[in-house]
Amino acid sequence: MALTKKRKEAIAKFDAEKYYSLTEASEVVKSITTTNFDSSVDVAVRLGVDPRKANQMVRGTVSLPHGTGKDVKVLVLCTPDKEAEAKEAGADYVGLDEYIDKIKGGWTDVDVIVTMPSVMGKVGALGRILGPRGLMPNPKTGTVTMNVGQAVTDVKAGKIDFKVDKYGIIHAAIGKASFESEKLAENAQELISTLIKLKPTSAKGTYVKSITISSSMSPGVKIEPKSVTA
Repeated sequence: MALTKKRKEAIAKFDAEKYYSLTEASEVVKSITTTNFDSSVDVAVRLGVDPRKANQMVRGTVSLPHGTGKDVKVLVLCTPDKEAEAKEAGADYVGLDEYIDKIKGGWTDVDVIVTMPSVMGKVGALGRILGPRGLMPNPKTGTVTMNVGQAVTDVKAGKIDFKVDKYGIIHAAIGKASFESEKLAENAQELISTLIKLKPTSAKGTYVKSITISSSMSPGVKIEPKSVTA
């Protein structure tokens, strides 16, 4: 496929074979981003794990120090006694049965769903709809909790969840191209540090095999793993 003019210009601004430090890579990504909108900046970390084995599944949450730059829409499915708490924390939608019916009808215009253990029986029935969209609440990501207000606050402040895919790769959005390069680097470092803490004891050999940072439609910039895993 022929390269566009903007793509050629972006590739010419950096060495695609070079391994950069996290700060350098963040600066490069900002310089090669040419979209007319505020692009998301993503990090892909290839781990030395076998996701097919339950004891090598890497999954968790991390609170990015500078947030994601995204206005996250949060739905809280809760009992009436928790509605005020959820609304005060900034939830965009709060309720239970009426939203469960809307979701059954195909509505999923939210980014995160928070709920309570006591209503998971009702929410669980939505698995076929929410699961493929990555919206199913899960205790491991802090989205099934009695403290719904704190969960909403955390999500709004930049808490994200991640899960290794079938190829052993973690994909996560760590900010916007408009962020200062230092903030992008610090967000990425927080994610990588969290991944290192979650290293399965059964994982052998090199754990962090490669790290790449990119923005929407930009080429990927390689990061030297040892510079961020020491």
